Amino acid sequence: MTRKAYVAGIGLTAFAKPRNQIDYPELAVEAATKALLDAGINYDEVEQAFAGYVYGDSTCGQRALYALGLTAIPIINVNNNCSTGSSALWLARQAVEYGISDCVMALGFEKMAPGSLTNAFSDRDPPLSKTVGLMSEMGKMSQGPFAAQIFGNGGDEYCQKFGATREHLAKIASKSHRHSVNNPYAQFQHGMSADQILKDQKVTRSLTRSMCCPTSDGAGCAIVCSEDFVKRHGLENQAIEIAAMGMATDSPRLFEDRSSIELAGVDMTRRAAKEAFSKAGITPQDVQLIELHDCFAPNELLTYDALGLTPPGKAHELVDAGDNTYGGRYVVNASGGLLAKGHPLGATGLGMAFYCCTQLRGWAGPMQDPRCVPGELEKHGETAYTLAHNVGLGGSAVVTIFRRPDFYRANGKPDGRDRLGYNHGCECKRVATADVDKVKSKKAFSKWAEAAL
Repeated sequence: MTRKAYVAGIGLTAFAKPRNQIDYPELAVEAATKALLDAGINYDEVEQAFAGYVYGDSTCGQRALYALGLTAIPIINVNNNCSTGSSALWLARQAVEYGISDCVMALGFEKMAPGSLTNAFSDRDPPLSKTVGLMSEMGKMSQGPFAAQIFGNGGDEYCQKFGATREHLAKIASKSHRHSVNNPYAQFQHGMSADQILKDQKVTRSLTRSMCCPTSDGAGCAIVCSEDFVKRHGLENQAIEIAAMGMATDSPRLFEDRSSIELAGVDMTRRAAKEAFSKAGITPQDVQLIELHDCFAPNELLTYDALGLTPPGKAHELVDAGDNTYGGRYVVNASGGLLAKGHPLGATGLGMAFYCCTQLRGWAGPMQDPRCVPGELEKHGETAYTLAHNVGLGGSAVVTIFRRPDFYRANGKPDGRDRLGYNHGCECKRVATADVDKVKSKKAFSKWAEAAL
């Protein structure tokens, strides 16, 4: 018999243009410190940690977390391409659900190089070599970064088959940039019109620069706990239930369909979504807010179909109807999404969890979807759900559904905002050494491992 798992603490850094001022241990410690403060616990209470990153040497998770204590707990490093953060959350949830631990940390961080993504090793076959081979055979290889080509080709095929246009892609990107204006954690906060996006510098034959997510530095963290732990620590006023998760890797459709849409990993999303909705006992139409993996604008269009938000081939109609923003059927990427808030690969999935949880707590400030505020839908006998969709080519897709638990107690005091001294759901501040001192291990700490904040 499995137990339920809850996100009791969340923390996030700003997602920022790659730079050399802040190294990955400091990014990780900032996110973890905020999450621990939010939950009102210190690192001694964490029984396991899953640390996700894509670019880095082995045991970077240990290097980062030793700054909070050398408590001898299991620390498992996770690399699942762009779905790494949600994969760390998947593992933390499993550890709690199956009774292995009562309190587990899921941490994701990334310190990236400027520019488009490249292979880390030149002396071995890259994971996507078979995809490259099929793209070449299909005559789909062209100029531009490889990832942009894959998703650009998928968007081109969708437009040709179903009547969508580049204007729909521009509307999607403009919506994300409009949302990010309200997000102090976002890499871009200036907004862009659809016309500006269409006129931006070309990256591939069909995508402009602002239809592509930027590379970013950043970190995110979630403290995942059992119900007993939540109640023992008085966290019923902020714990959010992980109602369900679905994870899928590629099916034969990736290659056998000879489709650019399938090469973009869409079938993984279909399968992960089907699993998550089935486990949660709901349909896509029961969800209010979605943090969706819009690494490139076409992927948001493809994902509307794959998640079941629209009938096949009708995703562009959702865009035209305004059903992907405030006042519409769904709010998609209230944070600004990857396109505008940034994409530090290992942190992205945990950033999505952060935004999904702050919405359900009612702490999202100007990003808040009113329907997700505690008590709003309950007036009508309904339940608010948020969904995170995180995908990595190669491949892995993770769909996570969040809800408030039945024992949720809104506005109980104190909560994480009191412990941090501000509402980190909609205010972005750096942590200080004094903050780390509150949450670091009281039993097993070494100054040799301190982070240089």
